[in-house]
Amino acid sequence: MEKKKTKHKFLKYGIIAPVAIWLFMFLVLPYVNLFIYSFWKNGPFDVVKEFTLENYIKFFASQGGSKGQYTLLLDTLKTSLIVTVITVIISFPLAYFINFVVQKVKYKQMVYMMAIIPLWVSYIMRAYAWKIILGTNGVLNSFLMWIGVTNKPLDIFLYSNVSVILAMVHIYTPYVLMPIYTSLEQIPRNLMEASKDLGCNGFKTLCKVVIPLSLPGIITGATYSFALSMGDFLAPSLLGGSTTSTKIANIVQMQFGTSNNWPYGAAIGIIILIFVIGLNLTSMIFINFFLISFFVIFVFIYVLI
Repeated sequence: MEKKKTKHKFLKYGIIAPVAIWLFMFLVLPYVNLFIYSFWKNGPFDVVKEFTLENYIKFFASQGGSKGQYTLLLDTLKTSLIVTVITVIISFPLAYFINFVVQKVKYKQMVYMMAIIPLWVSYIMRAYAWKIILGTNGVLNSFLMWIGVTNKPLDIFLYSNVSVILAMVHIYTPYVLMPIYTSLEQIPRNLMEASKDLGCNGFKTLCKVVIPLSLPGIITGATYSFALSMGDFLAPSLLGGSTTSTKIANIVQMQFGTSNNWPYGAAIGIIILIFVIGLNLTSMIFINFFLISFFVIFVFIYVLI
């Protein structure tokens, strides 16, 4: 028995150890390094390793043009929340359809693969595809002129916040779909049958059985969408207009690139991390009011801006 227990522990820790080491080396240590950098000064030629809070003070006191960078962070949060809500609204019905409406396993697999096939395509290619669709001479304008809605191309679709949100929703929906699909797949069918036997209609079963049991998947998918859209700097650069092409991730990218101000970029990165963790903790505390908390936070940010 002791040998079996020892072997079991060895196998357990042998499986966990490589993952833990990898996470520590490539997730924890980089964040610790980023945190340390955020308290250093930027010198004329190199980073000055002297403790200072000026990077954080600079961020909250900045008045960059018509928008300070703190306001830019709130604007990015608003965009990310919109993307998160839309991706969840799209992904949940699709995952429900695949799990409960499609009966045959081979058709389930086919529909599921069709839903996640965008992940096979490069991010940049997907972003450029939206430029082709929404452009002045793009697919959407050509279609609108063909059906007679307009007699000339409209320039309201591209280079706006709408185009950025559309691209992000398209890019991040598969990341939301996968955990929701998995959580729905694990719901015992006899619970739904019992709900119907007790007199609940389809809508009540959905609200009282399906959604509560699938909340962990919804929260996981929403976290993926929110975190990824918060750190996205390519979609705003490619599809955003003069007022929407800069999000907070673009500022971070500039600090580590052309501006060569690593301490300030590190400070902004830590602030973004705190905002994301805080929002996720809020959603975990109020797990049964997840979408309500997202809505309240969105309205609060909208009012601030």
